Amino acid sequence: MEASTGLSRNIANTILEGFNRHFSIFQQITSGARERFEKADWHAVHASSRERITLYDQRIRETITKVRELYRIEGLDAELWKDTKLCYMRLLSYHKQPELAETFYNSVFCHQFDRVYYTNEFIFVRNAISTDYIESTDSERVSYQCYYPNEIGLIAAISQVIQQAGFTAPFENLERDMRSIRKAIVKRFRGKLARKTHLNFQLSVICSPFFRNKAAYIVGHYINGREDEGFALAVLNNEQGQLYIDTLLIGEKQLSIVFSYSQAYFMIEHQVPSAIVDFLQKILPERTRSELYSSIGLHKQGKSDFYRHFLHHMRHSSDKFVIAPGIRGMVMMVFTLPSYRYVFKIIKDKFAPQKEFTRKVVAEKYQLVKRHDRVGRMADMLEYSDVSIPQDRIHPDLLKELLDTCASSMAIIDGKVIFKHLYIERRMIPLNMYLETATEAQLERVIRDYGDAIKQLAAANIFPGDFLYKNFGVTQLGRVVFYDYDEISYMTECNFRKIP
Repeated sequence: MEASTGLSRNIANTILEGFNRHFSIFQQITSGARERFEKADWHAVHASSRERITLYDQRIRETITKVRELYRIEGLDAELWKDTKLCYMRLLSYHKQPELAETFYNSVFCHQFDRVYYTNEFIFVRNAISTDYIESTDSERVSYQCYYPNEIGLIAAISQVIQQAGFTAPFENLERDMRSIRKAIVKRFRGKLARKTHLNFQLSVICSPFFRNKAAYIVGHYINGREDEGFALAVLNNEQGQLYIDTLLIGEKQLSIVFSYSQAYFMIEHQVPSAIVDFLQKILPERTRSELYSSIGLHKQGKSDFYRHFLHHMRHSSDKFVIAPGIRGMVMMVFTLPSYRYVFKIIKDKFAPQKEFTRKVVAEKYQLVKRHDRVGRMADMLEYSDVSIPQDRIHPDLLKELLDTCASSMAIIDGKVIFKHLYIERRMIPLNMYLETATEAQLERVIRDYGDAIKQLAAANIFPGDFLYKNFGVTQLGRVVFYDYDEISYMTECNFRKIP
């Protein structure tokens, strides 16, 4: 038993070393975002985003190889791995990223052993270490700072907020920007904020800016009496070595677009991601923790949190999975759980004759979207293997169609349907269905947005391949988003010919 415990402790240490190495490299890439932004090095911005996405799987493979070579791990020794999990939990007691480390452990285990062992005895089906109130040990690296406009005035407080963001490049004309911010505040609150400030009036601002593409965002939260909203200052680079404040965003609706699942991932440097997610959830209550972790580049943690939430929802619901509304796809079988706001997509065994490509090509297209800048117009997706759903929760009509079209991607074992590979996306209203019931005003707005979506995708070097309305969806915020990726390609790879 002592020998087993010693081996378990060593394996646990090796896995945690693998995670710490991964997070260190992740942070190293992230910490360069400020310099890349200030130098307007947009090529490096996109290259670093792509590189960061591939890090996780590299470190998992590296850690598995090390565990196998050091400890000659082949088959599963149940007692050894139960003990290894307990040893690993002890190592995380004072860790600053325990939830990420637990997810890393799960990946190392699940890449080696059969799904029958995916239980809380062997992996972290539930979080073992709480992330409540974790903060950086560095007193100068707190997650957010508070400012008090009643003491120095609102504009002076906002000036402090901008200064604390730590930009080293000069601002083009900060006084002009401050005047513009004042006008935006007056317009937003019609003067009420200035006349009725309360004793508790404060601005709480995340200390590190959020970097994405050609913009940086200073994200905060104001409290005044019972008023309570999030805000963000968007900072741009004039590409002449100077910065400027482009806009002030206030309220959940505006911030939801910035933190949308159709946007590229942010880069924000901080040692305690859970503290950042906690803050964001206060100002974006409609966004799940899964979506917020994904939004800051921790998409594997986003997957873990999503799956926990999915299991919880399944335990507390009884409706059945059904075929998703809309025109059936030629490549994907799409289904949904009515009480859950997501769709599940499986690659079919055979495609329609006009679709001349393979399953491998389809998977590569989805990876292209994951790595590319989605510019707010392509839905992010979660990719899973070996997903188990009780057979009695699947409507008979759906099950029949799944068996007819996707038999090679699923199996039925002991009353459970096991999906070997699937994608999960936010559920939207298919654009063709939206148009059927839209008012005249809605028609004009959504068709304009459809055109804007195509233009913005083209500007990001993306050609959808198929412009049919059924391949686009309308989000809760009314934005048109592309979600059918099997014919997607880079604009630069296309040959556009003139119509005779």
